[in-house]
Amino acid sequence: MLIIEIKEGEGIDRALKRYKRKFQNAGVIKELRKRKEFVKPSVRRRSKYLKAVYREFIKEKEEEG
Repeated sequence: MLIIEIKEGEGIDRALKRYKRKFQNAGVIKELRKRKEFVKPSVRRRSKYLKAVYREFIKEKEEEG
């Protein structure tokens, strides 16, 4: 659970903004989306490989012009 201490004279808007930033940095939403469905390890490896190939392709294309 995230706890945000409200400072003296701080507005609720500012405290809410700090809470949202802390919530996002904690990675809660990313973790929930990841756990939404099971992905086989072989599929995860394949996806990781394809992302690397794509990054290399883009890198080569930038170097050409």
